[in-house]
Order: sequence, then C-alpha cells, then structure tokens
Amino acid sequence: MEKVRFVGLDVHKESIAIAVADGRGGEPSTLSTIPNDSRVLLKQLRKLGRVKCCYEAGPTGFGLQRELTENGIDCVVIAPSLVPQHASDRIKTDRRDALKLARFLRSGDLTEVHVPEPATEAMRDLERARDAAKRAERVSRHQMGKFLLRHGRRYPGKTTWTKKHLDWIRTQHFEHEAQNRVLVDHLKAVEDTTARVESLTKSIEELVEEWSLAPLVKALQALRGIRLVSAVIIAAELGELKRFAKPTQLMGFVGLVPSEHSSGESKRRGRITRTGNGHVRRILVEAAWAYRFRPSVSEQIRQRSKGVSPEVKQIAWKAQQRLCSRYRKLTARGKNKQRTITAIARELTGFVWAIGQKEVLTA
Repeated sequence: MEKVRFVGLDVHKESIAIAVADGRGGEPSTLSTIPNDSRVLLKQLRKLGRVKCCYEAGPTGFGLQRELTENGIDCVVIAPSLVPQHASDRIKTDRRDALKLARFLRSGDLTEVHVPEPATEAMRDLERARDAAKRAERVSRHQMGKFLLRHGRRYPGKTTWTKKHLDWIRTQHFEHEAQNRVLVDHLKAVEDTTARVESLTKSIEELVEEWSLAPLVKALQALRGIRLVSAVIIAAELGELKRFAKPTQLMGFVGLVPSEHSSGESKRRGRITRTGNGHVRRILVEAAWAYRFRPSVSEQIRQRSKGVSPEVKQIAWKAQQRLCSRYRKLTARGKNKQRTITAIARELTGFVWAIGQKEVLTA
C-alpha cells in the first residue's frame, strides 16, 4: 500500500509554508514556501503522492480546504487554540509552524474544525454582519445618551429609543452651536446604525426560506425565547446538529459546562469554560431569561409554531415545564440569579440538541 505523507500548511495572505512528515516516522522536513496560489500548491502536493494535509483556521477562511478536497486532496482545518504548545518554545516562524502542524497531524493530536457548507457560511456572514451592526447601534445610542446626560437633558418618558424619544431629542437646543452640531452628528449616527440593523434583519427574513437549514430554523422557534434571528444564529453557527453525538458535546462546544480542577480526592469546579462558539452561548443565555415565567403557549409562540411537527412542539413544551421548574427550585435555594440563568441555558442547549436530532422538523 502507498504510504501516506502528512503535510502541514502555514497559510498566510501572500504565502504558504509547506512541511512534510513521513508516515513511517522520522522528523518532519520543510518542503518549501510558495505564493498563496492553489494551483502552485496542488502541483507541489501531487508530487508527494498520497497525502493528508491541514492548516489552521483563520482569516484565510475555508476556500483552500474546499478547493483541495474537490481536487482529491485530503485536507482538514484545525483549531489553532488546541494545537499542543511547549513551554520552552520561544521561536515562532512560518517554517516552524508548518513543521509543528505536520508532526501533530501524524500523531493525531490536532482537533479538526467543522467546515460549513458554502450556503451556511454565507448565512453566517449575514447574521454576523447584523450582530456587528447591532453592536454599532448600541455604541451610538450610548454616546448620544451620555452626551445629553452630561448637559442635564433627561428624557421624561419611560421607554427610550422609541419614535417619541427620538422626536424629543430633535427638539433639544444648546446655547453653543458646536454642541448643536454634535447633537446632529450623534442623531445621524443613531439613525444610520438603526437603519443598517433593520436592513440586515430584513435580508435574513428574505433569504432564510431558500436555505437548506430553514426547517431547523423553523423548528427552533417553537422554543420559548428563540425567535427568527436567534434561530438563524444557532443554525448558522452550529450547522447540522446531528454531528453532535450527545447533548453534552454541544454544551461543551458552546462553553456552557463548568470548568474543573480536580486531583486525587480533591474536586474543584469553577465557572463555565466560555470556550467554543460565543455567538451561540450569548443567544442561549439571553433565551434562558424567558423561562423565569410559568409555562404557557403565548400567541407569539403559537404563531411561530405553525407548521412545526408535533414531536418538536412536545420537546418545546417539555422544555418550558422543565426549565421553569428548575429556575424556581434554584432561586428558592438562594442561588445567584446569573448562575441560575447560566444553568438554565445549559439545559436549554440539550433541548436544542434534541430538536436537531429529529428527522422530521416540520409538519
């Protein structure tokens, strides 16, 4: 049988460093450093015979992995944060990084990253763009609010950033023209960022129906606290949920499991690990706040659940009963509210996993 050679690729914007580890053993060796051109890379790899190669996930994306796979080259993308590190390493170069990848790929010590389908990656780019716009909107609103407060302008109403609130801001006038112009600039920034969020949200609503994971998005909305945008974020970030064999794997992937430092008879558990996908973790924690209230099927949930399979509805109702009861028990024991919500979010992850395992999601 033809021996497999293990190839480490240190991929950058302009160059790719290549290192090769022979499957029969021995120290890896540097092959070359080439321009970041897939045709040149394919030519180099085909000279090596049967190969398995890898590179770290990063700003260069998954395009190289897809192109190599289409041309019959076994290529995986690995998690940079999980590459073994030696405390004595004090020199970092492209050549050394490629050698390290080749060595650990051969020994099986690297952790692969799930490569999403191009359509899923596109939807992920869209929901992340909306998330960035939402952050920009919060910043602009914060700056506007603090500017007004600094000059003693307090809104008499109860709810801010409504049409009535914005109309009140437009009526404000300062003695100095410089401050009036600052107010106009802040107001324009708020209006522009809000319009950007609305535009991207509308794009998500329009394009989600054409997506292969649209049934999963529909099914997730049967859960309390998860509406369209939240469901799209979960589906786009996680992809096909069947790739997680157990709910605990998904809980660990989103960083909602407790950290632990135990040795011998000593057992110490700390706060959640906060590793993995922070986008999904934030959405699940936000959704967990909805389970403070007693179980009920509101008109909004009923509308979102139209067209969802009975099995999914049953899981969503079981989630309400379980998580509401869990919240009450934990708070009755005097648990910190933030920790309680985190525990609820962890269990909610299990119900999300259960929905993703169903073969039929829509009626």
